Amino acid sequence: MFLHLGGNMIVPKKDVVAILDIRTGSSAITAELLQTAAEEGFVVQSAGADKKKTYVITSNKIYYSSISCTTLKKRALDDY
Repeated sequence: MFLHLGGNMIVPKKDVVAILDIRTGSSAITAELLQTAAEEGFVVQSAGADKKKTYVITSNKIYYSSISCTTLKKRALDDY
């Protein structure tokens, strides 16, 4: 099954490691992870800079989404 992240982005549910609210990026460690991932090309922007609500960590990329963390978690758990 797949998880729709908004826009034209979908990822396999089996690859999802974490679905996190964008506000958790204010932690120093998380901010460093996101910055390093962006510098190394592992970040995919599926939302505009002003519309980011959630980031989804998968086994090989980090995706920003304009869909709320709660909605994405519900979508991820629907078929289980």
